Amino acid sequence: MASSEHYFYVLLCADDSFYTGYTTDTLRRDRAPNKGIGSKYTKARRPVQMIYKEVFGSRTEATKAEAAFKKLSRKQKENFLKGRAIGVCSSESNGV
Repeated sequence: MASSEHYFYVLLCADDSFYTGYTTDTLRRDRAPNKGIGSKYTKARRPVQMIYKEVFGSRTEATKAEAAFKKLSRKQKENFLKGRAIGVCSSESNGV
């Protein structure tokens, strides 16, 4: 049975980078990278933390949101997340 909830999500990696994706199961997607399951990108940047998720009615809508986010600059991504009351630590603000 296909899920009726489709999510665009953002993970914050240990190196302060963002990883974005699409899923129908945010619980699994939140846990998998820290267990070493999933993409090579997140395996090398553990621990990761899901800092944002947004639900959509279709896969098309969720993947369009993901694609739009990926096109943003780092500063625009931070502003997007801050506008949704999600604190993001950037290398510019933490002195790294």
